[in-house]
Amino acid sequence: MTATPTPGGISQRSISLPVGLSAEKVSINRWWRLFGAVVMTLALGTLYAWSVFVAPLEREFGWKRAQTSAVFTLATVMFAASLLLAGKLQDRFGPFWISVTGSILITLSLFLFSYTSNLYFLYFFYGILGGAGTGFGYGTVVPVMAKWFPDRLGLAIGLALVGFGSGSAVFGSFANLVLFPRFGWRASCTILAAIFLMMTMTAAFLLKNPPAIQESATHDSQLAKIPRHQFTPGEVLRTPAFYLLWFGFGLGSTAGLMVISQLIPFANSQGISNATLATLGLVVGAFGNVSGRVLSGWLSDIMGRLNTLRVVLAMSCVAMPALYVAGANLTALYVLIYFVYFGYGAQASVIPTTVSDFWGTRYAGTNYGTLFTAWGFSGILGPTIGGVLFDKYKNYGVAFYTAGALALIALICVVIARRPEPR
Repeated sequence: MTATPTPGGISQRSISLPVGLSAEKVSINRWWRLFGAVVMTLALGTLYAWSVFVAPLEREFGWKRAQTSAVFTLATVMFAASLLLAGKLQDRFGPFWISVTGSILITLSLFLFSYTSNLYFLYFFYGILGGAGTGFGYGTVVPVMAKWFPDRLGLAIGLALVGFGSGSAVFGSFANLVLFPRFGWRASCTILAAIFLMMTMTAAFLLKNPPAIQESATHDSQLAKIPRHQFTPGEVLRTPAFYLLWFGFGLGSTAGLMVISQLIPFANSQGISNATLATLGLVVGAFGNVSGRVLSGWLSDIMGRLNTLRVVLAMSCVAMPALYVAGANLTALYVLIYFVYFGYGAQASVIPTTVSDFWGTRYAGTNYGTLFTAWGFSGILGPTIGGVLFDKYKNYGVAFYTAGALALIALICVVIARRPEPR
């Protein structure tokens, strides 16, 4: 795929199609790859459903909230770290066995989790194995989509990551409302393990790279003869754009997680009922997250990656402090929560697309994994900073305004960023 940069961050991209296959056949084949990506991320997105296990575990073992919360923090760190390793392996050996490894790890995680008897087993089964399985499964999705959909890259990756944004709502609700009342949390974990094994193994067989790639016609049917330089990971680290995007992604995600982690207690402090809180978290939040991934991916194909990120971060700068101002005004709260989740999901969608656009698809797994470490830090910093600020000032406004300031710094980073010059 050949890219010609423009000042606004919009690129003209050539379409790469597998050699020896007609456009019609490629079109049919690649939509199956996208289906596999959605199935994979739908299963892996259940990592975010950790909260449904918290109450049963605390009732049975008497653990404190700080102890159970540490499990999710450990899982996010392992997710980010294993994604970097999975990206490197995927670039070298292809996606299949990496996806299979992720499938086995995530299945073992839930199965062994059902036999948890102490806190350290919990940390290992759910935190380490679950986080690593998520990283290995997720690590193949973006590179495969980048190779199959050079002409609709933003939309394809946005659709592929829909599952990750909605998996917790789908399977978290299924576990909490259907499985737990009938079977208890232990048997429910075994049932979920079996479901996810079937889903992720099916996805692994679908997530394959296309045959050898050749540069074909551009979207306006003109032949593109200039080869696209494929940046190695070492070359990527020597480009200023990498560090600007790393800080932009990291600070933008930290801001989003600061607000999201404090959302339920903030709403409680405003006297909002528990039923309404469930609606805020599951319906409005999930819809914002999912629509942010899809719409921003589609928009980035039209407006350009950087321009889309700039719009999303500017929106977040306003929405986050405005949440505190809205207070108990339910209509305003619903709208602003939607935009906060939209911005968070949009960054998760546009960043991997930007990686492939800026530095090519050959080493997309490693390059994306390296940039994704920014999200790993945000998973620790966001909730921690939000909690510390509330403990010190006893006021959610400080956390929400700080989140807006971090989103503003992220916006500045993205405004400064420029596509690396083609070689």
